[in-house]
Amino acid sequence: MQILTYHTLSRHEWHEMSIEGGKLLNFSQFDVATMNIDRSIDLSHVDHFVLTVRDIPTTCEFYARLGMEVVTFGDRKALQFGQQKINLHQAGQEIEPKAQRPTPGSADFCLLVRTPIEAVVTYLESEGIAIESDIVSRTGATGKLRSIYIRDPDGNLLELSNSDD
Repeated sequence: MQILTYHTLSRHEWHEMSIEGGKLLNFSQFDVATMNIDRSIDLSHVDHFVLTVRDIPTTCEFYARLGMEVVTFGDRKALQFGQQKINLHQAGQEIEPKAQRPTPGSADFCLLVRTPIEAVVTYLESEGIAIESDIVSRTGATGKLRSIYIRDPDGNLLELSNSDD
């Protein structure tokens, strides 16, 4: 017969009980203050974030040139790539709840690209998109990066990077 063990955590107590065949085998209660319990949240990944922009069609056109798919949901627009997306808010017409100070041009974020960074540079130059730096070494969430920087139409800083492992 299988023994099932259950753990519950309340604000002040940790409970542990084992059950076999419907019978309670043991029940323990511990004071959380005396235990080393990780009470943090197990975050997984970024699903989406929001950019507040001056002009949604201009933003969509720019990011589509970078390879993102423009998607519509309801009466809103987003930029889809991989398993993430960037939702767009029109400045002055933001969806509630919103950032405390939604401001076009205030974002600074990094996007990992599969295309070799040298080819990205060539492509951006052919598209007339200004590159703000030579290829530089940076440190990302999972290790070393080779990066370049560009700005979108609102002035947001985009870091485009390859993993440098």
